Amino acid sequence: MASLDPVLDKDGVRLTVDDAIATVTLTNPAKRNAQSPAMWRTLAEAGRSLPGSVRVVVLRGEGKSFSAGLDRQMFTPEGIEGEKSFVDLARGGDAELDAAIAEFQEGFTWWRQSDIVSIAAVQGHAIGAGFQLALACDLRVVADDVQFAMRETSLGLVPDLTGTHPLVSLVGYARALEICATGRFVLAEEAVDTGLANLAVPVSELDSTVQDLAAALLAAPRDALIETKALLRGAADRTYEDQRAAERQSQARRLRDLAGLGE
Repeated sequence: MASLDPVLDKDGVRLTVDDAIATVTLTNPAKRNAQSPAMWRTLAEAGRSLPGSVRVVVLRGEGKSFSAGLDRQMFTPEGIEGEKSFVDLARGGDAELDAAIAEFQEGFTWWRQSDIVSIAAVQGHAIGAGFQLALACDLRVVADDVQFAMRETSLGLVPDLTGTHPLVSLVGYARALEICATGRFVLAEEAVDTGLANLAVPVSELDSTVQDLAAALLAAPRDALIETKALLRGAADRTYEDQRAAERQSQARRLRDLAGLGE
């Protein structure tokens, strides 16, 4: 059994690994797991630190809220100690600003890589950057007290932490626009009904439900799950005929592997 001593534990992020399951925990409940550039860099580092044995990654937040979004100190002239404030970033050139945002996004991009399945366990507030972090994962299990909201537009900004693509994919353009433009809360029942969440459970059952889901995912052969995930991820960008061809190619690989004829 792998050690549960943290592989990484800093900047409000802790990574632990138990054989095929990794858990990334947001660890600043006193601030409702408010996010900062340091947290985003550490989230990116967590992705780079995953051992090859990991097949499922669980993302969770300590306390009553998953993540209430961006640390508002970033909006103040002084910002967060050791970080450039948004005011300072805005004063830079276009290339510098683009590079800074691209670096921020790296903490949100690895959750859907082909060789893992990621599950966000979401309770309480998941606002702005918190909503986008949950959207970065493959699957979302929510507590019945969840409150999703995309508040960036209300603050004069746009969602820029990779959340717009999965949001539109899950709920469609019109509903995604309405959610972003109004900044309203999306609660558990609507989240499940619209496809934002896979299922909703009482808060007391959130951890055990996610554990059961992780176990079910691990029951499938790894290579078959990787192939299936790749098929589904690419389906929206393929024509019907191209998807049929992709299915044939993937199945041929699986059959050869099962017959011991794979490369």
